[in-house]
Amino acid sequence: MTGKVTGVQPYGAFVMLDEHTQGLVHISECQHGYVKDTSDIFNVGQRVEVVILDIDEYTQKISLSLRALQAPPRLGKKRRRKHYWTSRKFHTGFAPIAAHLDGWVAEALEHLDGETTHK
Repeated sequence: MTGKVTGVQPYGAFVMLDEHTQGLVHISECQHGYVKDTSDIFNVGQRVEVVILDIDEYTQKISLSLRALQAPPRLGKKRRRKHYWTSRKFHTGFAPIAAHLDGWVAEALEHLDGETTHK
């Protein structure tokens, strides 16, 4: 959907969708990544392609997005998420837990039995 920017604020831009309908592109929906200043992205009178994200049932406010139309950025090697808590070399699953479970249960039962005899 194409709209026309009617106002630029620090928190986003107002976009007129038709003669009677206006929505807001929040700063978080301008583009992927950090946005320092919305006026770097929008100018009053500019035509922009937007997607409607939400229409509030009670206030009838319309949330718009430019970011939803953009391809997600490719993450470089340094920005990829690392999973330090797993090992790619070993696939043990729940085997270590299963191997120790009987001993843990026996130990817990002994502990509980010892508490009941001391009372």
